[in-house]
Amino acid sequence: MDTDGVRTRAGDLPREPGIYQFEDAEGRVLYVGKAVDLRDRVRSYADPRSRRIRKMVGRADRIDFAVTDTETQALLLEANLIKRHRPPYNVRLKDDKSYPLVQLTDHAVPRIEVTRDPEDGATVYGPFTDKGRVEVVVKALRETYGLRGCSDHKYSNRDRPCLDYEMGICTAPCTGEISEADYAADVTSVERFFEGEIGVLADPLRRGMAAAAEEQEFERAANLRDKLDAVEALHGEGDTAVSDANGASSTDVLGAAVEGNRAVVARLHAEDGKLVERERHTLDSPDGEGPEDVYRAFLTQYYAEREFPDEILCAEDPADPDIEAWLEREGVALRVPGAGREATLVDLALKNARQRGGVSDEVGALADALGIDRPDRIEGFDVSHAQGRSVVGSNVLAVDGSPEKSGYRRKKLTERNDDYANMRELIRWRALRAVEGRDDRPDPDLLLIDGGEGQLGAARDALAETGWDVPVVALAKDEELVIAPDGVYDWADDAAHLHLLQRVRDEAHRFAVQYHQTLRDDVSTALDEVPGVGPATRKRLLRRFGSVDGVREASSDELTAVDGIGERTAETLRTRLR
Repeated sequence: MDTDGVRTRAGDLPREPGIYQFEDAEGRVLYVGKAVDLRDRVRSYADPRSRRIRKMVGRADRIDFAVTDTETQALLLEANLIKRHRPPYNVRLKDDKSYPLVQLTDHAVPRIEVTRDPEDGATVYGPFTDKGRVEVVVKALRETYGLRGCSDHKYSNRDRPCLDYEMGICTAPCTGEISEADYAADVTSVERFFEGEIGVLADPLRRGMAAAAEEQEFERAANLRDKLDAVEALHGEGDTAVSDANGASSTDVLGAAVEGNRAVVARLHAEDGKLVERERHTLDSPDGEGPEDVYRAFLTQYYAEREFPDEILCAEDPADPDIEAWLEREGVALRVPGAGREATLVDLALKNARQRGGVSDEVGALADALGIDRPDRIEGFDVSHAQGRSVVGSNVLAVDGSPEKSGYRRKKLTERNDDYANMRELIRWRALRAVEGRDDRPDPDLLLIDGGEGQLGAARDALAETGWDVPVVALAKDEELVIAPDGVYDWADDAAHLHLLQRVRDEAHRFAVQYHQTLRDDVSTALDEVPGVGPATRKRLLRRFGSVDGVREASSDELTAVDGIGERTAETLRTRLR
Protein backbone atom coordinates (compact mmCIF):
# COMPACT_ATOMS: atom_id res chain seq x y z
CA MET A 1 0.00 0.00 0.00
CA ASP A 2 1.47 3.33 -1.00
CA THR A 3 1.32 6.70 0.78
CA ASP A 4 -1.68 7.92 -1.19
CA GLY A 5 -3.55 4.70 -0.46
CA VAL A 6 -3.03 5.10 3.29
CA ARG A 7 -4.19 8.74 3.24
CA THR A 8 -7.26 7.87 1.16
CA ARG A 9 -8.26 5.02 3.48
CA ALA A 10 -7.64 7.16 6.57
CA GLY A 11 -10.01 9.80 5.23
CA ASP A 12 -12.83 7.23 5.27
CA LEU A 13 -12.34 6.38 8.96
CA PRO A 14 -14.29 7.96 11.84
CA ARG A 15 -12.78 10.27 14.45
CA GLU A 16 -13.60 7.83 17.25
CA PRO A 17 -11.65 5.41 19.44
CA GLY A 18 -11.14 1.90 18.14
CA ILE A 19 -8.68 -0.55 16.60
CA TYR A 20 -7.23 -0.80 13.10
CA GLN A 21 -5.70 -3.75 11.24
CA PHE A 22 -3.27 -3.75 8.33
CA GLU A 23 -3.87 -6.88 6.22
CA ASP A 24 -2.07 -8.37 3.22
CA ALA A 25 -3.65 -9.51 -0.07
CA GLU A 26 -4.45 -12.96 1.40
CA GLY A 27 -6.25 -11.42 4.37
CA ARG A 28 -3.51 -12.17 6.89
CA VAL A 29 -3.37 -9.60 9.68
CA LEU A 30 0.05 -7.92 9.66
CA TYR A 31 -0.40 -5.40 12.45
CA VAL A 32 -3.06 -4.40 15.00
CA GLY A 33 -3.11 -1.00 16.68
CA LYS A 34 -5.38 1.07 18.90
CA ALA A 35 -6.33 4.70 18.53
CA VAL A 36 -8.19 7.47 20.33
CA ASP A 37 -8.89 8.97 16.90
CA LEU A 38 -8.84 6.32 14.16
CA ARG A 39 -8.57 8.80 11.28
CA ASP A 40 -5.57 10.68 12.67
CA ARG A 41 -3.77 7.55 13.83
CA VAL A 42 -4.05 5.68 10.54
CA ARG A 43 -3.11 8.80 8.56
CA SER A 44 0.22 8.87 10.44
CA TYR A 45 1.22 5.64 8.64
CA ALA A 46 1.51 7.62 5.40
CA ASP A 47 4.86 8.73 6.87
CA PRO A 48 6.13 5.58 8.69
CA ARG A 49 8.22 6.28 11.75
CA SER A 50 10.61 3.33 11.31
CA ARG A 51 11.97 0.93 8.72
CA ARG A 52 9.93 -1.90 10.23
CA ILE A 53 6.65 0.01 9.94
CA ARG A 54 7.56 1.12 6.41
CA LYS A 55 8.06 -2.52 5.47
CA MET A 56 4.71 -3.50 7.05
CA VAL A 57 2.81 -0.76 5.20
CA GLY A 58 4.47 -1.85 1.96
CA ARG A 59 3.19 -5.40 2.44
CA ALA A 60 -0.34 -4.26 3.35
CA ASP A 61 -3.18 -4.45 0.86
CA ARG A 62 -6.05 -3.10 2.98
CA ILE A 63 -6.87 -1.52 6.35
CA ASP A 64 -9.80 -2.73 8.45
CA PHE A 65 -11.10 -1.12 11.64
CA ALA A 66 -13.59 -1.45 14.51
CA VAL A 67 -15.03 1.37 16.60
CA THR A 68 -15.20 1.05 20.41
CA ASP A 69 -17.06 3.04 23.03
CA THR A 70 -13.96 3.98 25.04
CA GLU A 71 -10.18 4.11 24.80
CA THR A 72 -9.97 1.30 27.37
CA GLN A 73 -12.08 -1.00 25.21
CA ALA A 74 -9.79 -0.22 22.27
CA LEU A 75 -6.78 -1.13 24.44
CA LEU A 76 -8.23 -4.50 25.46
CA LEU A 77 -9.62 -5.33 22.02
CA GLU A 78 -6.16 -4.70 20.58
CA ALA A 79 -4.73 -7.25 23.06
CA ASN A 80 -7.41 -9.81 22.13
CA LEU A 81 -6.79 -9.43 18.40
CA ILE A 82 -3.02 -9.72 18.80
CA LYS A 83 -3.54 -13.00 20.68
CA ARG A 84 -5.99 -14.28 18.05
CA HIS A 85 -4.16 -13.31 14.84
CA ARG A 86 -0.52 -13.33 16.03
CA PRO A 87 0.44 -10.53 13.60
CA PRO A 88 4.15 -10.56 12.69
CA TYR A 89 4.69 -6.81 13.24
CA ASN A 90 3.28 -6.68 16.81
CA VAL A 91 5.07 -7.51 20.04
CA ARG A 92 3.32 -10.71 21.14
CA LEU A 93 3.25 -12.52 24.47
CA LYS A 94 3.32 -16.28 23.91
CA ASP A 95 0.17 -17.31 25.76
CA ASP A 96 -3.43 -17.66 24.59
CA LYS A 97 -5.34 -15.77 27.25
CA SER A 98 -7.69 -13.04 26.09
CA TYR A 99 -10.24 -10.67 27.56
CA PRO A 100 -13.90 -11.70 27.75
CA LEU A 101 -16.66 -10.27 25.58
CA VAL A 102 -20.45 -10.40 25.83
CA GLN A 103 -22.42 -11.34 22.74
CA LEU A 104 -26.07 -11.27 21.74
CA THR A 105 -26.29 -13.82 18.93
CA ASP A 106 -27.66 -13.16 15.46
CA HIS A 107 -30.94 -15.05 16.00
CA ALA A 108 -34.63 -14.17 15.96
CA VAL A 109 -34.50 -14.91 19.70
CA PRO A 110 -30.89 -13.98 20.66
CA ARG A 111 -29.04 -15.68 23.46
CA ILE A 112 -26.61 -13.85 25.73
CA GLU A 113 -23.26 -15.29 26.75
CA VAL A 114 -19.73 -14.45 27.83
CA THR A 115 -17.23 -15.52 25.16
CA ARG A 116 -13.78 -14.88 23.73
CA ASP A 117 -14.69 -15.96 20.21
CA PRO A 118 -17.94 -14.28 19.15
CA GLU A 119 -20.06 -15.71 16.36
CA ASP A 120 -20.39 -14.05 12.97
CA GLY A 121 -23.20 -11.47 12.96
CA ALA A 122 -23.44 -11.28 16.76
CA THR A 123 -23.80 -7.96 18.59
CA VAL A 124 -20.65 -7.80 20.74
CA TYR A 125 -19.84 -5.69 23.81
CA GLY A 126 -16.47 -5.34 25.51
CA PRO A 127 -13.78 -6.47 25.98
CA PHE A 128 -13.85 -6.42 29.79
CA THR A 129 -11.00 -6.98 32.22
CA ASP A 130 -12.69 -9.14 34.85
CA LYS A 131 -14.47 -12.30 33.66
CA GLY A 132 -15.98 -12.97 37.08
CA ARG A 133 -17.48 -9.49 37.20
CA VAL A 134 -18.90 -9.87 33.68
CA GLU A 135 -20.48 -13.22 34.55
CA VAL A 136 -22.15 -11.68 37.62
CA VAL A 137 -23.57 -8.88 35.48
CA VAL A 138 -24.82 -11.26 32.77
CA LYS A 139 -26.52 -13.40 35.40
CA ALA A 140 -28.16 -10.27 36.87
CA LEU A 141 -29.36 -9.30 33.39
CA ARG A 142 -30.83 -12.75 32.85
CA GLU A 143 -32.57 -12.66 36.23
CA THR A 144 -34.02 -9.25 35.38
CA TYR A 145 -34.86 -9.66 31.68
CA GLY A 146 -34.97 -13.43 31.17
CA LEU A 147 -32.69 -13.73 28.15
CA ARG A 148 -31.83 -17.28 27.21
CA GLY A 149 -28.33 -18.71 27.58
CA CYS A 150 -28.85 -22.06 25.84
CA SER A 151 -27.41 -23.10 22.49
CA ASP A 152 -29.55 -22.91 19.36
CA HIS A 153 -29.62 -26.71 19.28
CA LYS A 154 -31.15 -26.90 22.76
CA TYR A 155 -33.51 -24.04 21.95
CA SER A 156 -35.02 -25.79 18.93
CA ASN A 157 -37.87 -28.30 19.12
CA ARG A 158 -38.52 -28.07 22.86
CA ASP A 159 -41.95 -29.00 24.16
CA ARG A 160 -41.47 -27.76 27.74
CA PRO A 161 -39.29 -25.13 29.46
CA CYS A 162 -35.91 -26.15 30.85
CA LEU A 163 -34.53 -25.69 34.36
CA ASP A 164 -33.45 -22.08 33.62
CA TYR A 165 -37.13 -21.15 33.41
CA GLU A 166 -37.82 -22.77 36.79
CA MET A 167 -34.86 -20.86 38.27
CA GLY A 168 -36.20 -17.56 36.95
CA ILE A 169 -33.30 -16.69 34.65
CA CYS A 170 -35.08 -17.36 31.34
CA THR A 171 -38.57 -16.45 30.14
CA ALA A 172 -38.72 -19.58 27.92
CA PRO A 173 -39.40 -18.14 24.47
CA CYS A 174 -38.65 -21.68 23.18
CA THR A 175 -42.10 -22.88 24.29
CA GLY A 176 -44.01 -19.62 23.84
CA GLU A 177 -44.08 -18.63 27.52
CA ILE A 178 -43.20 -15.15 26.24
CA SER A 179 -43.91 -13.75 22.76
CA GLU A 180 -41.03 -12.92 20.43
CA ALA A 181 -42.10 -9.26 20.47
CA ASP A 182 -41.94 -9.04 24.27
CA TYR A 183 -38.64 -10.92 24.26
CA ALA A 184 -37.25 -8.46 21.70
CA ALA A 185 -38.17 -5.59 24.03
CA ASP A 186 -36.14 -7.25 26.80
CA VAL A 187 -33.21 -7.68 24.42
CA THR A 188 -33.42 -3.94 23.65
CA SER A 189 -33.21 -3.17 27.39
CA VAL A 190 -30.07 -5.30 27.68
CA GLU A 191 -28.56 -3.51 24.68
CA ARG A 192 -29.33 -0.16 26.30
CA PHE A 193 -27.49 -1.29 29.43
CA PHE A 194 -24.32 -2.25 27.55
CA GLU A 195 -24.50 1.01 25.61
CA GLY A 196 -24.18 2.92 28.87
CA GLU A 197 -27.70 3.24 30.33
CA ILE A 198 -26.74 1.72 33.66
CA GLY A 199 -30.09 2.41 35.34
CA VAL A 200 -31.72 -0.25 33.15
CA LEU A 201 -30.18 -2.83 35.48
CA ALA A 202 -29.00 -0.83 38.50
CA ASP A 203 -32.46 0.53 39.34
CA PRO A 204 -34.18 -2.90 39.58
CA LEU A 205 -31.28 -4.15 41.70
CA ARG A 206 -31.55 -1.19 44.07
CA ARG A 207 -35.31 -1.71 44.42
CA GLY A 208 -34.82 -5.41 45.09
CA MET A 209 -32.10 -4.71 47.64
CA ALA A 210 -34.29 -2.21 49.51
CA ALA A 211 -37.24 -4.63 49.52
CA ALA A 212 -35.06 -7.49 50.80
CA ALA A 213 -33.65 -5.32 53.58
CA GLU A 214 -37.14 -4.19 54.59
CA GLU A 215 -38.25 -7.82 54.79
CA GLN A 216 -35.09 -8.59 56.82
CA GLU A 217 -33.82 -10.98 54.14
CA PHE A 218 -30.30 -9.75 54.68
CA GLU A 219 -28.52 -12.50 52.77
CA ARG A 220 -30.53 -11.75 49.63
CA ALA A 221 -29.95 -8.01 50.13
CA ALA A 222 -26.19 -8.59 50.39
CA ASN A 223 -26.28 -10.70 47.23
CA LEU A 224 -28.07 -7.93 45.34
CA ARG A 225 -25.63 -5.37 46.72
CA ASP A 226 -22.70 -7.41 45.33
CA LYS A 227 -24.39 -7.56 41.94
CA LEU A 228 -24.98 -3.81 42.02
CA ASP A 229 -21.28 -3.26 42.78
CA ALA A 230 -20.34 -5.42 39.80
CA VAL A 231 -22.76 -3.53 37.54
CA GLU A 232 -21.35 -0.14 38.53
CA ALA A 233 -17.75 -1.34 38.25
CA LEU A 234 -18.40 -2.73 34.76
CA HIS A 235 -19.21 0.77 33.55
CA GLY A 236 -16.28 2.32 35.39
CA GLU A 237 -18.40 3.89 38.13
CA GLY A 238 -17.17 1.73 40.99
CA ASP A 239 -14.36 2.37 43.44
CA THR A 240 -11.36 3.51 41.38
CA ALA A 241 -9.10 4.60 44.20
CA VAL A 242 -5.49 3.58 43.63
CA SER A 243 -3.98 1.67 46.52
CA ASP A 244 -1.53 3.61 48.64
CA ALA A 245 1.94 2.60 47.47
CA ASN A 246 3.22 2.01 50.99
CA GLY A 247 0.18 -0.07 51.95
CA ALA A 248 0.05 -2.31 48.86
CA SER A 249 -0.38 -5.95 49.83
CA SER A 250 0.62 -7.38 46.42
CA THR A 251 3.21 -6.12 43.96
CA ASP A 252 4.38 -7.23 40.53
CA VAL A 253 7.87 -6.13 39.49
CA LEU A 254 8.65 -6.24 35.75
CA GLY A 255 11.99 -6.16 33.99
CA ALA A 256 12.38 -6.53 30.20
CA ALA A 257 15.34 -7.46 28.01
CA VAL A 258 15.21 -7.22 24.20
CA GLU A 259 17.57 -9.11 21.92
CA GLY A 260 16.94 -9.15 18.17
CA ASN A 261 13.39 -10.28 17.46
CA ARG A 262 12.83 -11.80 20.91
CA ALA A 263 12.19 -10.26 24.30
CA VAL A 264 12.03 -11.66 27.81
CA VAL A 265 10.01 -10.14 30.64
CA ALA A 266 10.85 -11.30 34.16
CA ARG A 267 8.00 -10.95 36.65
CA LEU A 268 8.66 -10.97 40.38
CA HIS A 269 5.61 -11.16 42.64
CA ALA A 270 5.64 -9.99 46.25
CA GLU A 271 2.94 -10.45 48.91
CA ASP A 272 3.03 -8.31 52.04
CA GLY A 273 6.61 -7.29 51.30
CA LYS A 274 7.88 -10.87 50.75
CA LEU A 275 9.03 -12.14 47.37
CA VAL A 276 6.99 -15.29 46.70
CA GLU A 277 7.18 -15.94 42.95
CA ARG A 278 9.54 -15.50 39.99
CA GLU A 279 8.82 -16.28 36.35
CA ARG A 280 10.06 -15.41 32.86
CA HIS A 281 7.93 -14.85 29.76
CA THR A 282 9.06 -14.80 26.14
CA LEU A 283 7.61 -12.40 23.57
CA ASP A 284 8.05 -12.07 19.83
CA SER A 285 9.49 -8.58 19.33
CA PRO A 286 9.94 -7.33 15.77
CA ASP A 287 13.22 -5.56 15.07
CA GLY A 288 13.22 -1.94 16.14
CA GLU A 289 10.98 -2.33 19.19
CA GLY A 290 12.39 -1.06 22.48
CA PRO A 291 11.72 -2.05 26.11
CA GLU A 292 8.85 0.44 26.43
CA ASP A 293 7.05 -1.34 23.54
CA VAL A 294 7.60 -4.67 25.31
CA TYR A 295 6.18 -3.33 28.58
CA ARG A 296 3.11 -1.98 26.77
CA ALA A 297 2.46 -5.32 25.08
CA PHE A 298 3.09 -7.34 28.23
CA LEU A 299 0.84 -5.25 30.47
CA THR A 300 -2.21 -5.50 28.22
CA GLN A 301 -1.71 -9.12 27.14
CA TYR A 302 -0.47 -10.73 30.36
CA TYR A 303 -3.21 -9.50 32.67
CA ALA A 304 -5.99 -10.99 30.55
CA GLU A 305 -7.86 -13.23 33.03
CA ARG A 306 -5.21 -12.84 35.68
CA GLU A 307 -5.71 -11.13 39.01
CA PHE A 308 -4.35 -7.60 39.20
CA PRO A 309 -1.82 -6.78 41.93
CA ASP A 310 -2.18 -3.62 44.00
CA GLU A 311 0.82 -2.09 42.24
CA ILE A 312 3.14 -2.74 39.31
CA LEU A 313 6.75 -1.57 39.26
CA CYS A 314 8.49 -1.25 35.88
CA ALA A 315 12.10 -0.58 34.98
CA GLU A 316 10.93 1.89 32.32
CA ASP A 317 7.82 3.95 31.76
CA PRO A 318 5.53 2.31 29.16
CA ALA A 319 4.62 5.88 28.16
CA ASP A 320 1.04 5.05 27.29
CA PRO A 321 -1.66 7.18 28.95
CA ASP A 322 -4.37 4.70 27.92
CA ILE A 323 -2.66 1.90 29.83
CA GLU A 324 -2.11 4.15 32.84
CA ALA A 325 -5.77 5.19 32.86
CA TRP A 326 -6.92 1.59 32.47
CA LEU A 327 -4.80 0.36 35.38
CA GLU A 328 -5.91 3.30 37.51
CA ARG A 329 -9.55 2.37 36.94
CA GLU A 330 -8.70 -1.18 38.03
CA GLY A 331 -7.15 0.16 41.24
CA VAL A 332 -3.56 -0.59 40.22
CA ALA A 333 -0.67 1.83 40.83
CA LEU A 334 1.90 1.80 38.00
CA ARG A 335 5.26 3.30 38.97
CA VAL A 336 8.92 3.47 37.93
CA PRO A 337 10.93 3.62 41.18
CA GLY A 338 14.12 5.65 41.24
CA ALA A 339 15.78 4.50 44.47
CA GLY A 340 15.39 2.39 47.58
CA ARG A 341 14.14 -1.17 48.03
CA GLU A 342 11.72 -0.92 45.10
CA ALA A 343 14.53 0.08 42.72
CA THR A 344 16.52 -2.90 44.00
CA LEU A 345 13.61 -5.19 43.13
CA VAL A 346 13.43 -3.72 39.64
CA ASP A 347 17.18 -4.33 39.20
CA LEU A 348 16.62 -7.94 40.28
CA ALA A 349 13.83 -8.32 37.71
CA LEU A 350 16.14 -6.95 35.00
CA LYS A 351 18.87 -9.44 35.97
CA ASN A 352 16.33 -12.28 35.72
CA ALA A 353 15.24 -11.06 32.29
CA ARG A 354 18.82 -10.84 31.01
CA GLN A 355 20.10 -14.08 32.51
CA ARG A 356 21.29 -16.84 30.24
CA GLY A 357 23.66 -18.92 32.28
CA GLY A 358 21.91 -21.76 34.09
CA VAL A 359 18.76 -21.40 32.01
CA SER A 360 19.33 -23.18 28.68
CA ASP A 361 17.26 -22.34 25.65
CA GLU A 362 15.90 -25.87 25.21
CA VAL A 363 13.21 -24.70 22.78
CA GLY A 364 15.79 -23.07 20.53
CA ALA A 365 18.02 -26.15 20.78
CA LEU A 366 15.10 -28.34 19.72
CA ALA A 367 14.45 -26.12 16.71
CA ASP A 368 18.12 -26.38 15.67
CA ALA A 369 18.22 -30.16 16.19
CA LEU A 370 15.10 -30.79 14.11
CA GLY A 371 15.74 -28.07 11.53
CA ILE A 372 12.36 -26.38 12.07
CA ASP A 373 11.13 -22.96 13.16
CA ARG A 374 11.24 -22.33 16.88
CA PRO A 375 8.50 -24.54 18.45
CA ASP A 376 7.26 -22.26 21.21
CA ARG A 377 3.93 -24.16 21.31
CA ILE A 378 4.26 -27.96 21.45
CA GLU A 379 1.17 -30.18 21.66
CA GLY A 380 1.61 -33.75 22.90
CA PHE A 381 -0.70 -36.69 22.14
CA ASP A 382 -1.20 -40.15 23.63
CA VAL A 383 -3.85 -42.89 23.68
CA SER A 384 -4.84 -45.06 26.64
CA HIS A 385 -7.17 -48.06 26.85
CA ALA A 386 -7.59 -51.49 28.42
CA GLN A 387 -7.61 -54.16 25.69
CA GLY A 388 -9.66 -51.88 23.47
CA ARG A 389 -12.09 -50.70 26.14
CA SER A 390 -12.52 -47.20 27.58
CA VAL A 391 -10.34 -45.83 24.76
CA VAL A 392 -9.33 -42.20 25.25
CA GLY A 393 -6.89 -39.71 23.78
CA SER A 394 -5.02 -36.84 25.42
CA ASN A 395 -3.87 -33.54 23.94
CA VAL A 396 -1.57 -31.48 26.20
CA LEU A 397 0.18 -28.17 25.58
CA ALA A 398 3.59 -26.78 26.51
CA VAL A 399 4.37 -23.09 25.89
CA ASP A 400 8.04 -22.08 26.02
CA GLY A 401 8.75 -25.49 27.54
CA SER A 402 6.28 -25.17 30.42
CA PRO A 403 2.88 -26.92 30.73
CA GLU A 404 -0.10 -24.69 29.87
CA LYS A 405 -2.98 -26.61 31.42
CA SER A 406 -5.65 -24.26 30.08
CA GLY A 407 -4.72 -25.71 26.67
CA TYR A 408 -5.22 -29.36 27.67
CA ARG A 409 -7.96 -31.34 25.88
CA ARG A 410 -9.13 -34.96 25.99
CA LYS A 411 -11.38 -37.13 23.83
CA LYS A 412 -13.22 -40.44 24.02
CA LEU A 413 -12.28 -42.57 21.01
CA THR A 414 -13.82 -45.54 19.21
CA GLU A 415 -13.67 -48.77 21.26
CA ARG A 416 -10.99 -50.91 19.57
CA ASN A 417 -7.64 -52.51 20.36
CA ASP A 418 -5.67 -50.76 17.60
CA ASP A 419 -3.12 -48.17 18.71
CA TYR A 420 -2.43 -46.92 15.20
CA ALA A 421 -6.11 -46.41 14.32
CA ASN A 422 -6.70 -44.76 17.69
CA MET A 423 -3.85 -42.29 17.13
CA ARG A 424 -5.07 -41.55 13.61
CA GLU A 425 -8.54 -40.77 14.97
CA LEU A 426 -7.13 -38.53 17.72
CA ILE A 427 -4.92 -36.47 15.39
CA ARG A 428 -7.68 -36.26 12.77
CA TRP A 429 -10.02 -34.84 15.47
CA ARG A 430 -7.47 -32.18 16.47
CA ALA A 431 -6.62 -31.32 12.87
CA LEU A 432 -10.24 -30.95 11.75
CA ARG A 433 -11.00 -28.64 14.67
CA ALA A 434 -8.06 -26.45 13.64
CA VAL A 435 -8.81 -26.46 9.91
CA GLU A 436 -12.51 -25.73 10.45
CA GLY A 437 -11.80 -22.96 13.00
CA ARG A 438 -13.53 -24.79 15.86
CA ASP A 439 -10.53 -24.85 18.20
CA ASP A 440 -10.00 -21.67 20.24
CA ARG A 441 -6.26 -22.30 20.65
CA PRO A 442 -3.58 -20.97 18.28
CA ASP A 443 -2.03 -23.60 16.01
CA PRO A 444 0.96 -25.33 17.59
CA ASP A 445 4.47 -25.15 16.18
CA LEU A 446 5.11 -28.88 16.71
CA LEU A 447 3.09 -32.04 17.38
CA LEU A 448 4.67 -34.73 19.57
CA ILE A 449 3.30 -38.28 19.35
CA ASP A 450 3.83 -40.75 22.19
CA GLY A 451 4.95 -43.84 20.28
CA GLY A 452 7.12 -45.10 17.48
CA GLU A 453 7.17 -45.24 13.71
CA GLY A 454 3.67 -46.75 13.47
CA GLN A 455 2.03 -44.04 15.57
CA LEU A 456 3.92 -41.34 13.65
CA GLY A 457 2.73 -42.80 10.36
CA ALA A 458 -0.87 -42.82 11.60
CA ALA A 459 -0.57 -39.18 12.68
CA ARG A 460 0.92 -38.15 9.33
CA ASP A 461 -1.92 -39.92 7.51
CA ALA A 462 -4.44 -37.86 9.51
CA LEU A 463 -2.58 -34.63 8.76
CA ALA A 464 -2.42 -35.40 5.05
CA GLU A 465 -6.12 -36.28 4.97
CA THR A 466 -7.18 -33.02 6.63
CA GLY A 467 -4.58 -30.73 5.05
CA TRP A 468 -3.28 -29.42 8.39
CA ASP A 469 0.35 -28.46 7.85
CA VAL A 470 2.13 -28.76 11.21
CA PRO A 471 5.52 -30.45 11.88
CA VAL A 472 5.19 -33.76 13.75
CA VAL A 473 7.64 -36.11 15.48
CA ALA A 474 7.29 -39.14 17.74
CA LEU A 475 9.20 -40.15 20.86
CA ALA A 476 9.44 -43.88 21.55
CA LYS A 477 9.64 -44.88 25.22
CA ASP A 478 12.01 -47.86 25.12
CA GLU A 479 15.13 -46.32 23.59
CA GLU A 480 14.07 -42.65 23.79
CA LEU A 481 14.59 -42.22 20.04
CA VAL A 482 13.03 -39.21 18.32
CA ILE A 483 11.40 -40.32 15.07
CA ALA A 484 10.81 -37.64 12.44
CA PRO A 485 9.67 -37.83 8.81
CA ASP A 486 13.28 -37.27 7.69
CA GLY A 487 14.91 -39.85 9.96
CA VAL A 488 15.62 -41.03 13.50
CA TYR A 489 17.49 -38.93 16.08
CA ASP A 490 19.45 -40.52 18.91
CA TRP A 491 20.32 -37.57 21.14
CA ALA A 492 22.53 -37.64 24.22
CA ASP A 493 20.72 -38.58 27.42
CA ASP A 494 21.56 -35.19 28.96
CA ALA A 495 20.40 -33.12 25.96
CA ALA A 496 18.09 -30.33 27.15
CA HIS A 497 15.93 -30.54 24.02
CA LEU A 498 15.42 -34.28 24.58
CA HIS A 499 14.35 -33.58 28.17
CA LEU A 500 11.81 -31.05 26.83
CA LEU A 501 10.20 -33.67 24.56
CA GLN A 502 10.26 -36.24 27.36
CA ARG A 503 8.38 -33.89 29.67
CA VAL A 504 5.69 -33.22 27.07
CA ARG A 505 5.45 -36.95 26.19
CA ASP A 506 5.19 -37.99 29.84
CA GLU A 507 2.55 -35.36 30.55
CA ALA A 508 0.46 -36.55 27.59
CA HIS A 509 0.76 -40.10 28.90
CA ARG A 510 -0.22 -39.08 32.44
CA PHE A 511 -3.22 -37.09 31.24
CA ALA A 512 -4.44 -39.95 29.01
CA VAL A 513 -4.09 -42.59 31.72
CA GLN A 514 -5.85 -40.37 34.26
CA TYR A 515 -8.85 -39.90 31.94
CA HIS A 516 -8.91 -43.58 31.02
CA GLN A 517 -8.96 -44.62 34.68
CA THR A 518 -11.69 -42.11 35.47
CA LEU A 519 -13.85 -43.43 32.63
CA ARG A 520 -13.17 -47.05 33.44
CA ASP A 521 -13.63 -46.81 37.18
CA ASP A 522 -16.77 -44.70 37.04
CA VAL A 523 -18.69 -47.14 34.84
CA SER A 524 -21.18 -49.31 36.72
CA THR A 525 -20.31 -52.98 36.14
CA ALA A 526 -21.43 -56.45 37.12
CA LEU A 527 -18.83 -56.28 39.88
CA ASP A 528 -21.19 -53.97 41.79
CA GLU A 529 -23.54 -56.93 42.36
CA VAL A 530 -20.91 -59.22 43.91
CA PRO A 531 -21.04 -59.43 47.73
CA GLY A 532 -17.73 -58.52 49.33
CA VAL A 533 -16.57 -56.34 46.43
CA GLY A 534 -16.66 -52.68 47.41
CA PRO A 535 -15.52 -49.64 45.42
CA ALA A 536 -11.86 -49.94 46.43
CA THR A 537 -11.68 -53.67 45.63
CA ARG A 538 -13.54 -53.14 42.38
CA LYS A 539 -11.00 -50.51 41.38
CA ARG A 540 -8.11 -52.87 42.16
CA LEU A 541 -9.71 -55.65 40.09
CA LEU A 542 -10.24 -53.39 37.09
CA ARG A 543 -6.72 -52.05 37.37
CA ARG A 544 -5.30 -55.58 37.54
CA PHE A 545 -7.39 -57.21 34.80
CA GLY A 546 -8.42 -54.22 32.67
CA SER A 547 -12.13 -54.99 32.35
CA VAL A 548 -14.98 -57.15 33.67
CA ASP A 549 -14.16 -59.64 30.91
CA GLY A 550 -10.60 -59.79 32.23
CA VAL A 551 -11.88 -60.52 35.74
CA ARG A 552 -14.22 -63.19 34.34
CA GLU A 553 -11.34 -64.96 32.60
CA ALA A 554 -8.99 -64.83 35.61
CA SER A 555 -8.21 -67.99 37.57
CA SER A 556 -8.89 -68.36 41.29
CA ASP A 557 -5.17 -68.00 42.04
CA GLU A 558 -5.01 -64.78 40.02
CA LEU A 559 -8.05 -63.37 41.81
CA THR A 560 -6.82 -64.19 45.33
CA ALA A 561 -3.53 -62.44 44.47
CA VAL A 562 -5.49 -59.17 44.47
CA ASP A 563 -5.51 -57.38 47.83
CA GLY A 564 -8.92 -57.78 49.51
CA ILE A 565 -9.98 -60.91 47.59
CA GLY A 566 -10.19 -64.13 49.62
CA GLU A 567 -10.98 -67.60 48.36
CA ARG A 568 -14.71 -67.25 49.10
CA THR A 569 -14.97 -63.90 47.28
CA ALA A 570 -12.94 -65.28 44.37
CA GLU A 571 -15.33 -68.21 44.04
CA THR A 572 -18.33 -65.86 44.22
CA LEU A 573 -16.80 -63.71 41.49
CA ARG A 574 -16.24 -66.68 39.20
CA THR A 575 -19.81 -67.91 39.80
CA ARG A 576 -21.56 -64.55 39.36
CA LEU A 577 -19.59 -63.48 36.29
CA ARG A 578 -20.05 -66.68 34.28
